[in-house]
Amino acid sequence: MKEKHNYLSSCLDAFKNQIPKDILVKPGNNGTSIAAHKSLLSASSVIFKYMLDSDGCKAAPGHTITLAELSYLELHAMLDFLYCGELPKEKLEKHAYSLSVAADKYEIKFLQKYCERHMLGSLNTSNALKLLEISDTYKSYPHLKVAAMRFIVENVEGIVFTPKFDAFAVKNPHLALQITRTSIATNKKKKPRV
Repeated sequence: MKEKHNYLSSCLDAFKNQIPKDILVKPGNNGTSIAAHKSLLSASSVIFKYMLDSDGCKAAPGHTITLAELSYLELHAMLDFLYCGELPKEKLEKHAYSLSVAADKYEIKFLQKYCERHMLGSLNTSNALKLLEISDTYKSYPHLKVAAMRFIVENVEGIVFTPKFDAFAVKNPHLALQITRTSIATNKKKKPRV
């Protein structure tokens, strides 16, 4: 709760000081740009701060930055989060993966924790492999990686004997190997000695 309070107080500065929106943020799919506050973006992310402190952004009010990895709806959801500190459940469920990637890339710490908490709570047999892959690719989610691996090992038969696992193993052979080794080690521990 303290993190949320600290985060929101930085957002309120933009409103309190009646700072006009002074940056356009464009999605990667050539969608419509969305007006935002440089101060809010800078306060929420050290990466945005560096981007926006560059000479090109300082010189031109109404400058546009493009976040190529986000669609218009994903960008809108991210900005909603940055201004409010939370998202409606249906929006979070729809965009959690893409927001977690953007949060990692731009080092938006509060959004990283928010997405990780959601993904941990939604872990199931249909998304465990995707969550393991995200947590392995983006190192900001160590708790998610441990939880996803544990979940997969506990439900190994229902996960590894699927076409989804076959595609996952081709794309992520190192993770497939980790799953195999962890499953074998776990099964050895469970077997009673004769």
